[in-house]
Amino acid sequence: MTNEACDKPVALITGSAARIGAGIARLLHCSGYRIILHYLHSQTQALQLCEELNQNSANSCISLQADLLDLDAIQELARQSIAHWGRLDTLINNASSFYPRSLDNIQQTDWQNLMGSNARAPAFLSKACYSALKKSSGCIINITDIAASTGRAEYSLYSMAKAALENLSRSLARELAPEVRVNAIAPGFILPPNVSGAKNTKGDLTAEPLSYSCLNYPARTDDIAHAVLFLISEASYITGQILHVDGGRKLIF
Repeated sequence: MTNEACDKPVALITGSAARIGAGIARLLHCSGYRIILHYLHSQTQALQLCEELNQNSANSCISLQADLLDLDAIQELARQSIAHWGRLDTLINNASSFYPRSLDNIQQTDWQNLMGSNARAPAFLSKACYSALKKSSGCIINITDIAASTGRAEYSLYSMAKAALENLSRSLARELAPEVRVNAIAPGFILPPNVSGAKNTKGDLTAEPLSYSCLNYPARTDDIAHAVLFLISEASYITGQILHVDGGRKLIF
């Protein structure tokens, strides 16, 4: 490996086989990052994306499987991620369980899944990666949700978990400073996969497009990916912030 290749920064992105995580991986890769794709069940998608990125730049991407509800698996994911290229510059906690559960149907397993993936896993993975991130003066970016501040009917556990993740982002920004910056991105409505969503057109998306945002259309994964890149590469004096990438959706609740 050339010295130039060795100098390329490394990003670990959880839940990066598809959708937002995959969009972040592609953009960071195009911006010169080596990528560690994490997945749980989406092995086929992860391997396909990994092959795609490696075809564009040889030996620039690997994929690792881990169950983020397992603390030992989190530790091993961090160990393998750091060991592969001997460095880690960015941790993006994107993996998330997301499903509705009304109050009268909440079960202990829902608490474990939703709080575990959205709050506990980012905390323990940040802990496991901290030494490497400190060495590289790196950063952590947590993907939250505007529901963390607005709430959402029948998603109380999910919204609570994302609120915990936002608090973790602010708290770690204070605790890990000045070596490691920590920020979060709170998306609004994200365009579902395989759905065409031209701006200002209703199509099959909704009868009330304004419900998406003040901008009258939903976000795309690229909108979130570009916000991530901004916080990594152009925001060296920003830490402890929650960036709402929601087209103003919070304003119309």
